[in-house]
Amino acid sequence: MTYRHRSWLLLAPLLAMAASTANAATGRPAILSNRWQEDWSALADPALKTEPLDSLKYLSLGDDPANYLSFGANLRERYETNHSPRFGTVAGQGDGYLINRMEVHADLRLGEVQTFVQLQNDSAPGKKNKGPADANKLDLEQAFVALVHPIGNDTLKIRAGRQQFAFDLQRFVSVREGPNVRRSFDALWSDYETGQWRFIGYYSQPVVNKDRHSFDDTSSHRQRFYGARVERLILGGNELSAYWSRFADADAHFLTVSGNEQRDVWDLRFAGKKANFDWDLEAMLQTGDIGGQRIRAWGSGSRVGYTFKDAALAPRLAMQLDAASGDTNPNDNKLGTFNPLFPNGSYLNLAGYTGYVNFIHVKPSVTIKPMANLSLMGAVAGLWRMTTDDAVYTMPSIAVPNTAGHGSRYTGAYGQLRLDWKINGHLSTAIEAVHYEVGSSLKAAGGSDSDYLGVELKFGW
Repeated sequence: MTYRHRSWLLLAPLLAMAASTANAATGRPAILSNRWQEDWSALADPALKTEPLDSLKYLSLGDDPANYLSFGANLRERYETNHSPRFGTVAGQGDGYLINRMEVHADLRLGEVQTFVQLQNDSAPGKKNKGPADANKLDLEQAFVALVHPIGNDTLKIRAGRQQFAFDLQRFVSVREGPNVRRSFDALWSDYETGQWRFIGYYSQPVVNKDRHSFDDTSSHRQRFYGARVERLILGGNELSAYWSRFADADAHFLTVSGNEQRDVWDLRFAGKKANFDWDLEAMLQTGDIGGQRIRAWGSGSRVGYTFKDAALAPRLAMQLDAASGDTNPNDNKLGTFNPLFPNGSYLNLAGYTGYVNFIHVKPSVTIKPMANLSLMGAVAGLWRMTTDDAVYTMPSIAVPNTAGHGSRYTGAYGQLRLDWKINGHLSTAIEAVHYEVGSSLKAAGGSDSDYLGVELKFGW
């Protein structure tokens, strides 16, 4: 029996359990993307224990309902077909394959202290060219101790250990939900919340995912990411935030320079909603040095939408504008290539054809909701290079060969369709299709039009 058949046999009983619990009692916690943020103390009420295995979701540890042990699991199956990764400029990479993510966790709450441990096992059977985000044998995804301590009306939070964190829309700091292996950091995280303010400090080393044998993931010996962040709710709950971070890479490589990268990141974001409008605006400046050259780079992103809430299907019209700098002169002792840090590829699309480097991205879209738990989004996008002196990049920041210094600024255009259906509190599915038509510069570099299709099913318990 093939792996693919075994995988779906494993999924079948989970689907049956999800179907049997579609009408779960209200008041139960929701399954979240970050499972450590869930609070299952509500199940201290026996009336809410209505689903199979609830005895494992909440094991009481004394008289205080906030003291408990909880277990959980995630399973994600996605079939992908990618006609021409990197626009076909590297021969033999067109592929169709299954990616499988399995996670189990234990969450212990004792007073102000939380201990969270999560294991992962990720595989990509049949994929021709596997990268570090495709497969990872059984390993420690998260293992941290957290303290939540009230100080008067304020709250102090501290987390230490292997953990996952992300900022905002995850343009530049993400948990990498799109690919198969989520991103973790070995980190110390502190958070002080007072009134409408939140102050955050962090020091981290990215986790290097390996797929040679179980429990071989390690902290990066090359990279560090640390900084401070401040957030403020303004104008009725809208979000204003700013942060400084230092990204250090002892062995960084760009097209024109390599060496010890010390990159300072200065980021400002404003996001919110007003009546039928919603918006998310972010700008980032990068300074520092690498290999004796100065770094002067920048990136920005914006999403603005308007929802016709009272109309049939509640259509939302949106415009997305993104841009990032490239290196305009390889001989001026200054690197202008933007570093997207720890990007979320699905912010643009799942196909990975477009990297957040040296580009201009213009994407109008429309989203409709045939049902409250079902959405359908359609979009078209045009792409240009910020400068032809730098390359065209694919995710995460891979230069397409023979594009730097050649061709025009226009890169191409793509169309995207995506369906998201939350079947119930445990089960969801998504389908995404992308067709990219390359411009003349990519054709001259040997590139071709490209097609991607992904079909995904997720289960959470």
